[in-house]
Amino acid sequence: MSAANLPDLRRRMEGALDMLQKEFSGLRTGRASVNMLEPVQVSVYGTTMPLNQVANVSVPEPRMLVVSVWDGGNTKAVEKAIRDSGLGLNPQPEGSTIRVPVPELNQERRAELTKVAGKYAEAARVSVRNVRRDGMDSVKKAEKDSDISEDEAKRESDEVQKLTDQYIKRIDEMLADKEKDIMTV
Repeated sequence: MSAANLPDLRRRMEGALDMLQKEFSGLRTGRASVNMLEPVQVSVYGTTMPLNQVANVSVPEPRMLVVSVWDGGNTKAVEKAIRDSGLGLNPQPEGSTIRVPVPELNQERRAELTKVAGKYAEAARVSVRNVRRDGMDSVKKAEKDSDISEDEAKRESDEVQKLTDQYIKRIDEMLADKEKDIMTV
C-alpha cells in the first residue's frame, strides 16, 4: 500500500503538462494554427462562449486562418472577439466567412512571446511542485500515523521526488522547443 498514491500524482502532473501544451499551442509562432484562436471567447446569444462553439476554424495556407461562422448573424461578434483577443490579429469578414491573415513576427514580438512561454512553463512547474507537496504530505502523515515505517516513508518520498524531477524536466524540454519554434520561423 503506497501512502503517496503515485498513479494519482502522475495523473495530476500529466494534467499540468496538458495545460501547458494547450497554452503553448495558443502562442503564435508566425505559422497559422487552428489552436491560435482557442482562447477567443465570443459574446453571442446573451452569453460568452468559446469560438469553436459558434464557428469552424481552418488553415488553408501557412499564413491564413479561415473562420466559418455557422450563424451569419454572429459574424460581427466573432470578428470583434478575434480583433479584441489581444492576439494581434486583424480579421477580414467576407459574408459569414472571416479571413484572418497571420502577420510575420518581428524580433520584439518574438522576445515577448518567449517571455510569455516562460511564464506558462513556470506556472506548470509550480503546479507540479504543488502536486509533489501533496504527495510528500501524504507520506509524512502515513509515517506519523504509523501506517508506514521510516524506511518506507524515505523510499516513497524519493519516488515522489523522482517523479517530480521527471515532469519538471519535461516542462523544461517543452519550453526549450517552444522558444526555438518562436525564434526560428
